[in-house]
Amino acid sequence: MSATEDAVDQHIQRWLPVVPDLDSDIEGAVTRMIRLTRHLRAVKERVLADFDLPRHEYETLHALAGRRGRAAPSDLAADLSVAPASITARVDTLLARGFVRRIPSTVDRRRVDVELTDAGMDAWRAAMQIQGDEEHRLFGALTPDERRVLTDLLRRVLLVAEQPAEAP
Repeated sequence: MSATEDAVDQHIQRWLPVVPDLDSDIEGAVTRMIRLTRHLRAVKERVLADFDLPRHEYETLHALAGRRGRAAPSDLAADLSVAPASITARVDTLLARGFVRRIPSTVDRRRVDVELTDAGMDAWRAAMQIQGDEEHRLFGALTPDERRVLTDLLRRVLLVAEQPAEAP
């Protein structure tokens, strides 16, 4: 393998004799996206294990942080696409760890909101920082202009993916 080839180039070379009409650009792009996704997922799993933070707890902290640290349980359930009963269990666990607290709603006195504590925000930020560092390491291989082109191209592909496929 040369300095400019990666494992996907070898993968394509193996498959070209088997599938002669293989579009190596599409195969290369898809396979690289899959491998990058796997890599980033593995980094995230290691980080969460290092912080003793189960994925569902991290996702709940992440959803709360995205709502500026405070949300109604029903909003969290919607954000995370889970049943409201699941949010109650998650909040109970995070409450026991000191990562969140329940506070009266400012909108409806019958409702209780969930709020990140400093410890919860610190745990979320620490896990995010390590993941972010790895993302920056990977995409540091590109110039800022190249990153902009890449994100624009991926947006165009994703917009197609978000539309229902037409029946043959």
